[in-house]
Formats: sequence, structure tokens, C-alpha cells
Amino acid sequence: MSVTEHPTDAEFLRRGYACFPAEPQVLDWVAEAQPAAEASLSDPAFDALYACGRTWFVGLDALPNDAVGRVGASAAFGGQAADMARRFLGDWPDLHRAQVSATFPGYPQPREGESDAAFGYRLRRDAAHVDGVLGEGTPKRRYVREPHGFVLGIALNPADPDATPLVAWEGSHKIMQDAFRAAFAGVSAAERDDLDVTDIYVSVRKHCFENCTRVELPLALGETVLLHPFTLHGVAPWRAGEGHRSVAYFRPEVAGGVPAWLGLPG
Repeated sequence: MSVTEHPTDAEFLRRGYACFPAEPQVLDWVAEAQPAAEASLSDPAFDALYACGRTWFVGLDALPNDAVGRVGASAAFGGQAADMARRFLGDWPDLHRAQVSATFPGYPQPREGESDAAFGYRLRRDAAHVDGVLGEGTPKRRYVREPHGFVLGIALNPADPDATPLVAWEGSHKIMQDAFRAAFAGVSAAERDDLDVTDIYVSVRKHCFENCTRVELPLALGETVLLHPFTLHGVAPWRAGEGHRSVAYFRPEVAGGVPAWLGLPG
């Protein structure tokens, strides 16, 4: 799926994602962010963030940006994707330190402690998930812990299109959001944190696999992607290419928590 010059808000709300071309403002930001991201890959302080036999650097909070996205001498983060996110959310939130997700040839290998079934899912279904719906305990049960306002990714380096591209299931955000709205209907504020959404999440995820088109989004250097927070997405296995693919992700939580998350445009 190639980027389009000016994706529309309507296209974003229909597909659940929008991809944007590299633009000078973003490329200037990448010029500052990329060296910082590369440094994190070899920083002993972040060594525990490697997973899947060191074929994936998870990189949570690894980019040293400030609340407006400045890294080093860069300006605040901006561009078409940020503008669309602002319109979608009705605001531009303070940003957390971005995730630096880097994948390498051979991805995926089994993650430490990962069952055969979970690794099979990673291979066959790109480890597809909705961000913020987290698994806890043994056996794993899922809860909404991080209701994000959006997911915004920025490609930090050139990579082969077959080198672990981002994958999204087109239109899945509508199905997922409707399912979560139904799951939380009538649930009190005191009970939200303890609402086990495992069964409905697994069922609706399977429905999305069967009814939504899987789309690969292999971002080139400086290109950006905006994902609706309910879009089912993942990362394909490494099929070709050398070096690594590095993407910075901003995933700020929506002000207002779960009710505001459920009420986002869909």
C-alpha cells in the first residue's frame, strides 16, 4: 500500500489508517531523531528491551524527546500526520518518550517464555493486536490498561519493503470499537479496571481476520502512518533486506480514559 500525497480524514475513518509521504518538516525531525534512536540500540541501559532472540528491539520510551516531540536540536514534531491526529482527537496531547521499534533479519524468533501457540500466532497473524489491551497473569487475561488517542509512526531509516512492514486490517477499527463499546456498556467506573475483555477480544479479532483486508504498510524513510487506536495491526515477518527497520511510535493516552477512548470518532 503506497502513501498518498494528501490522505483525507474521511479515508482515515474508513480505513483505520492513513499513510503520508516524507515532507521537509518530518525529514528535519528524523535527522535529529535517527541518531538518538540508533544510539539506543547499543545503550546498555536499554539492553533488556531486546526480544525474540534479539531480532526485535521493543524500545519502549527509548527516544529522548520532550513533551512536544523535540529531539536534540529539532523543532516540535509536526506534519500532515500530526495535523490529522490533532483533528481526530480534537487536541494535541503532551507526548511521551517515543517507542523505538527496530526489527532485524530473522524476525520473528520465539519470544522469551512464549508458548508454541503464541509464537505460531506471531508467525501466521503478524502478532496482530489493538494497542493498550494488555495481557496479564497466567493464563493470560486481557484488560484495557492504556486507552490511546492514536498511534503515529515515523520511519527512521530506509528499509526493504519486505523487511517486517507494518500490517493493518482495513476497517477493523469499526468492528473493534463497536465490540468494546458493547463490552463496557453499563460497567461502572469502579469496575472498568477489572473488566476482563479476553473472550470478546479474541472472538472479534478472529472476525476481523476473516472479514477485513490485510494491508502491508512498508514505510520508507521519513514517511508517517496514523493508526486509529482501535485498528488491529501488527508486524510481518522479515522476508528480505539487510540492516534493520526502525520506526518511532507515539501512542499518547486519551484524556478522559476509557469513556473518552470509546467515544472517539470511528
